[in-house]
Amino acid sequence: MRRARRILAAAATLAVASTTLTGCFEEPSPHDAVRDFLVGWQSGDYDLAAGRADGDRATVRKALSDAKLELDAASFRFKIKSLSMTDDEAKADFHAEVDLGENNPLWEYDGMLPLHLVDGTWKVRWSPSVLHPQLKEGQRFAVDTEPKSRQAIVDRTGQPLQGNTVFYSAGVYPARLGDKAEEVAAKLSEYTGYAQDRLLSRIRSAPPDKFVPLVTFGRNRFQTMKPKLDTIAGIEVKEQNQPVNPEPPRQIVGSVSALTPETELQLGGPERAGDSIGRTGLQQAYQDYLTGSTRTRVIILDLKTGKQVALLKEWPGQQNVQVKTTIDRQVQAAAEQAVADTETSAIVAVQRDTGQILAVGAKGDMNQEKHALAGKFPAGTAFSIVAADALIKHKVSPKQRLACPEERTVGGAKFVQAGQPAGVTTSATFQDNFAKGCVTALASLARRVTGAELTASAKAFGVGQPWRLPLKSFSGSLPALPGDADKARAIAGENVEVSPLGMALVAAAVASGTWRPPVLVTDPKSPDPAAEAVQPEQPAPVPLDPEVRTALTAMMRAGAAGMSTRGGKDRVYGVKATVGSQYTWFVGWRGDVAVAVLAKNYDAAAEAGSFFSALRNSS
Repeated sequence: MRRARRILAAAATLAVASTTLTGCFEEPSPHDAVRDFLVGWQSGDYDLAAGRADGDRATVRKALSDAKLELDAASFRFKIKSLSMTDDEAKADFHAEVDLGENNPLWEYDGMLPLHLVDGTWKVRWSPSVLHPQLKEGQRFAVDTEPKSRQAIVDRTGQPLQGNTVFYSAGVYPARLGDKAEEVAAKLSEYTGYAQDRLLSRIRSAPPDKFVPLVTFGRNRFQTMKPKLDTIAGIEVKEQNQPVNPEPPRQIVGSVSALTPETELQLGGPERAGDSIGRTGLQQAYQDYLTGSTRTRVIILDLKTGKQVALLKEWPGQQNVQVKTTIDRQVQAAAEQAVADTETSAIVAVQRDTGQILAVGAKGDMNQEKHALAGKFPAGTAFSIVAADALIKHKVSPKQRLACPEERTVGGAKFVQAGQPAGVTTSATFQDNFAKGCVTALASLARRVTGAELTASAKAFGVGQPWRLPLKSFSGSLPALPGDADKARAIAGENVEVSPLGMALVAAAVASGTWRPPVLVTDPKSPDPAAEAVQPEQPAPVPLDPEVRTALTAMMRAGAAGMSTRGGKDRVYGVKATVGSQYTWFVGWRGDVAVAVLAKNYDAAAEAGSFFSALRNSS
């Protein structure tokens, strides 16, 4: 696609180039010969160009055609710099721009066309130096490339989060093909779907004694293609290990495949045969960093020896680098163990003092990115953590007595408590009802706080904040709260949508005393190398009111009563919630790890307990 655009753009300039060249001179001059030669070369009308040279027409046509193949060029563009005459001799200086494709920069150089009169007609005095001042008889252009092996995505300690997988690169040594290059390219194109002209250009542009990877396969595809590849004389297959087999969290790390004709067209470069393509997760988000870009050299080769005789231009390419994540292997292993006992659930664990994501787990219908990070789920009474911030600031005491009836209507909205929560009596406190998730009791507090105050507390806990992650994520949403019914629904979490990641950050805010935005990758700073210098700021950390935090800590300790048997750092804090008839939440922390669990047809608190137990046993 990129090549097509470049070629169309080059073609569109021909009329302009011709006009410019024609209009440069008013008196009869060699300009017609210069114009026709360069326009013919630029447009691929080599017969037009050859007619303006004094050499054998077939030789000139072939030299111009070969130059494009040898450079694997998408297009040429020329601009006349000057034209001078002395009697029957002339000289035209020109500037050349050659698009080498593969997203390499343009190769620019200055050249010169010597001209002389032949039987009263101006002709370009033909020699290879017309193509480039350093090119001589018995020499040719070539493009030497050195792709880089894919780098790894690593955990917080620098250990790879994927194992090696073998890819198979089918390619050739051009010098061993003799006159079979076109036949090899045609057969390989027929079997694989890659464009024949692209395959042939890569063969002809490469140094003859260097292996040129043309097509890359994964193991299964290679086994299918091997019998056909074996029938193509000159094709050789080389194995290459690449770190692409994802380890937990697999969906966050992401999948990788070999380059295909379709992905080559979609990407437009700098990928070449032999490269691997990130399809999902961080592998896709950081593709350009993990692969870097190919080092490219334009050189001149001696036709007899195949050796380099001149270096015309070199682009070092972009260095590929590892992507360092905040994932902690021990915490991830505990998350994997916790979800293993469930049919459908998601869990996110973050470091309470930094917001760094330590683990992401999912099972069943849940996906680690789509649901654990970016899912939109009703918060239920787990949102009472956020609501309590606004209520306590409005002088609602955790010790205030609240009834927990089976039904209650607030501002016209009806709330139903399915069964009396264990341990909640008619004289239970706000803290008791918070800990047990009594919907009717919590909804009754709607008149004690304004919609603006609830909205402010939600924002302070990150709900709706524009944080940035390299993968899809959801920070939550809260509607306008103009009346008591809307406020009551918000306190009960009925009109609030959140993600497990967002709720893990809520828990971390209470645990640490400050809400912080999430962090998944610490280096590079952005998935896009071009955006490094202009990254928007993350939302600023938001400190909690110390008195509110003290009260919430006690309330969440009550909410997790019975989940731990030891004191100190082993003590668990949290809140449990039921949403509808299928989903349950647990949002809380132990030590420096904050967690949110969302489970379907399973007790999220039990899953959190399994997580903390596995984490304790591994430490």
